[in-house]
Amino acid sequence: MINNTIDCRFCSVVSKANKEDPIGTAITCDHWIIMEAPQPWPQEIYQQNPTIKSLISAYQELVFKYKIQLKPVLIAPDREYSEPGLTRILYYYRPAHLFSKFEKQEFIVPENQAAALVTAIFQQLLQKPNNLSDFQKYQQQTNHIRELMICTHAQVDLACGRFGNPLYRQLRKEYASITNSNLRVWQSSHFGGHQFAPTLIDLPQGSFWGHLEPSVLDLLVEQNDSVLGLRQYYRGWAGLKQLEQIAEREIWMQSGWNWLNYLKAGKVLAMEKVAEECQPDWAEVQIDFIDPHTQIKGSYQARIDTCGEVMTACNSATVMELEPVKQYRVSHLVRLE
Repeated sequence: MINNTIDCRFCSVVSKANKEDPIGTAITCDHWIIMEAPQPWPQEIYQQNPTIKSLISAYQELVFKYKIQLKPVLIAPDREYSEPGLTRILYYYRPAHLFSKFEKQEFIVPENQAAALVTAIFQQLLQKPNNLSDFQKYQQQTNHIRELMICTHAQVDLACGRFGNPLYRQLRKEYASITNSNLRVWQSSHFGGHQFAPTLIDLPQGSFWGHLEPSVLDLLVEQNDSVLGLRQYYRGWAGLKQLEQIAEREIWMQSGWNWLNYLKAGKVLAMEKVAEECQPDWAEVQIDFIDPHTQIKGSYQARIDTCGEVMTACNSATVMELEPVKQYRVSHLVRLE
């Protein structure tokens, strides 16, 4: 356990050494806007890139006024995937209340039309008149492609550069080097969870991963062995909220790989009443599911309790401040038919 951080520069080293469980830290969202943007990325890339800056007020209106769960991510152009003068934009969205994967629309547009395309997507989200149909000629048929995005945004946190870059290079070289592969690997901007570097998003699944090690990449990419080997690296699924993510991991560990294909949604049934900024000591949640092959429906109900706390650092720094973070376990899980 690390209690003295004077000789440690990276928050993820502290988190991993102190055995912080990453589950429940995936960002919950219904929509993603993922756009190519050339590196280097300064810490304030969203304010300094002219194209992105022009979209900020509209984005803030969607998120803060209309409460739309929308996550923006930048990806670095790739010498094989990308073309000079053109910008790739991936738009992922939740297709239904119960679902297993996000749906995708991909566009490759001239750089000077990128802001107009994103604006049209924003307008569509608000159910307002838009010109998205004008961009159909730029749409790509890539729904079969799996996208892995690894945070390498060192200007936001050193840990993401130190640990994200080697993981990106290994995944890119060993798993996505085949031309016309069904897998692409990208360097991405920060998407939360510095302390879990190297951290990764797997789309269209929408699963988040952290503290990844080279030894588990085969299992993560190929899904060729027991899911139990991934338990300690799973941050959660973006289709659920924090407490629901904790229950969902337990169900997945018991059910195996087929669980990923089940349509699902979650809800909190009850929880300890605490101040808004505090985490509860217990909660009861329900995960509803449908097997898409048999159409069998069911639900799981889970009791989640705290099982202690660990000290962690949320940011890398010369001298880091440690703070306690509650750890949770599923104390009871039952399947309802």
